[in-house]
Amino acid sequence: MAIVFEKTKGLTDKPFHYCPGCTHGIIHRIIAEVMCEMNILDDAIGVSSVGCTYNNYEYFACDMVQAAHGRAPAVATGIKRVHPGNMVFTYQGDGDLASIGTAEIVHAAARGEKICAFFVNNAVYGMTSGQMAPTTLLGQVTTTSPFGRDANLQGYPINMSEMLATLQGAVYVERVTVVDFKSIQQAKKAIAKAFRVQQHGLGFAFVEFLSTCPTNWGKDPVDSLQWIRENMIPQYPLGVFKGKDLEV
Repeated sequence: MAIVFEKTKGLTDKPFHYCPGCTHGIIHRIIAEVMCEMNILDDAIGVSSVGCTYNNYEYFACDMVQAAHGRAPAVATGIKRVHPGNMVFTYQGDGDLASIGTAEIVHAAARGEKICAFFVNNAVYGMTSGQMAPTTLLGQVTTTSPFGRDANLQGYPINMSEMLATLQGAVYVERVTVVDFKSIQQAKKAIAKAFRVQQHGLGFAFVEFLSTCPTNWGKDPVDSLQWIRENMIPQYPLGVFKGKDLEV
């Protein structure tokens, strides 16, 4: 009998711990699928961040390293410089990358480090009970902005992709989501392109994923997907912000 679908060998057999409706699992899977399809799994080294995905070293079937909070780009830089032939990537949430790790990601991009950074943006601190994040939308209610984020009090959301795209060392920057089949397929293409940028030694590659957090948003999984479409995408438009015409 022909096999038409099977579990990717890029993931281990350990069950995910994520909340129902969280799209971290989808993002894990498509990154793992791309590594297998590109035949780079055995050469890949991932760096785990601190946050909901702190233990994704238990899920990816490649070599993984745990970094201190926000320091994944610095750790990945060291790994890539010692092992230039390996495919090195970070997997980070918005609390990790866009808050405590802002300096790390900005300077890794400015230096043109030959790594891939996969950034999962769900607009809240997911692991620590849903506090306001740098990516929280204006008016969005969180545990630390119970009346909604107010620009006069807490400032504006940070659009990381747009900001990093201004840096010369950033070669490829794209924002995607995983709310339906079409967007998942586009996300896979973005992941593959980021890895190809690294394969060619061109510089820093960054892919941002708009992701759900049903538990802290107080929504069911289906409504969470629609909330991304109606609220997150207007603030964080999808598309390529750097490297659109890059041929790799």
